[in-house]
Amino acid sequence: MRRRDFISTGIGAIAIALTSEQANAARRSVMTIYKDPNCGCCNLWAKAMENAGFTVERVNTDDLPGIKKRFGVPSEVEGCHTATVDGYFLDGHVPLEAVRKLLDEKPDLAGLAVPGMPEGSLGMGSDPNASYDVFAVGKGPDQKTSIYYEVRPRS
Repeated sequence: MRRRDFISTGIGAIAIALTSEQANAARRSVMTIYKDPNCGCCNLWAKAMENAGFTVERVNTDDLPGIKKRFGVPSEVEGCHTATVDGYFLDGHVPLEAVRKLLDEKPDLAGLAVPGMPEGSLGMGSDPNASYDVFAVGKGPDQKTSIYYEVRPRS
């Protein structure tokens, strides 16, 4: 290989690598998490989202009911904290697998919710026997809910 060809090939490889890195950075979703400033489980959930590659912005607030109302979270499926990502809300301890499914499929929903604070859910400890449902919340005034994802004990 001639020197000029070698240099051209090297420059091309660097350009491809930089372009690929820029594309990956552009695809990295920003997640804003509204949480109680004193809540440890919210911080654990946020850290798990960061570890999964999300850019996480934490917003401490004493008005979580107001935040939930602002994003249209129905009271019957309210969880601990509320997050937003790519036009959806995530309320409570929504597992990473459900978040990935939501962002991959991009259904016509307002968001996902895990009511309460289920033991063993993401941020609430690791329990292979955890069993809870993730609810899809529809858009519009009726905010119809349905089961979107099931977390069941691992065999």
